Amino acid sequence: MDPKVRRSEWVIFAFLVYAPALGAILQLHAARLIVVNALLAAAYAGLIYRDSLRPSLALSVARDWLPLAFVLLAYREMGWFAVPHTAHPLEARWVAWDRSLLRAGARTAIESMGAVVPSVLEICYSVVYAIAPFAVAVLYLYRARDRVDRFLFIFTVAVLLCYAQFPFWPSDPPRVLFPSQDPPFDTVFRRFNLWMLGNYGIHTSVFPSAHVAGAFAAALGIRLALPRVRWVRRFLLAMAILIATATVYGRYHYAADVAAGFLVAATSFALGHWRSLQS
Repeated sequence: MDPKVRRSEWVIFAFLVYAPALGAILQLHAARLIVVNALLAAAYAGLIYRDSLRPSLALSVARDWLPLAFVLLAYREMGWFAVPHTAHPLEARWVAWDRSLLRAGARTAIESMGAVVPSVLEICYSVVYAIAPFAVAVLYLYRARDRVDRFLFIFTVAVLLCYAQFPFWPSDPPRVLFPSQDPPFDTVFRRFNLWMLGNYGIHTSVFPSAHVAGAFAAALGIRLALPRVRWVRRFLLAMAILIATATVYGRYHYAADVAAGFLVAATSFALGHWRSLQS
């Protein structure tokens, strides 16, 4: 693959600049963000420069996977922007919309077979972080490594654009603010997800849903990167729909978060499609 700076890497560098700048404006951990992101940018740039001088398969493969690791680091970093907030006007409006949706029949339909469908939804929610690595692995499987960056560009734009908005929409999930309203079916898979969120989640915002944006961006990105292999995009689209359903039913997100996450994914796909036409 071409050792020059890839499009997904430009997205990462943009985020590495954006986060400290936002921290300085909001006066939140600006010094820490500057130091950490400067070190990350220098290390990443050094790797790219090394690959440009003496291209190697090992470095090229590493660059295929590093954006996925960076997305996780960026998620943790956005946790530094969490600020206490006692008023919840956004959540109060969003939960009213959810209540109308769930009590109109959605919850009854999901629980019509007992724990079966709720368990499936919780499993899908728990594997959301494996979707993008799966898509990259499929591109390898179908000998389409040259299209990995095409996929990663759409995925990283979608997820990092969600993260970039978190500080502007401080909010808490419905399971925290409204625990007694429309509680989902309790399963061992839900308890696992709650444990994961309790130990590794952040408390900055839930809007837009990066889970939903990432899942739909993966489905749309693989459609652009691997158009002839239909089963992959159909599988990822089904997973994205199940994840979106799980986020609302499980009270991890509001329906408004899901709608916004989908719009972010659609925007990233449109941008990726436009960029592919220019190349």
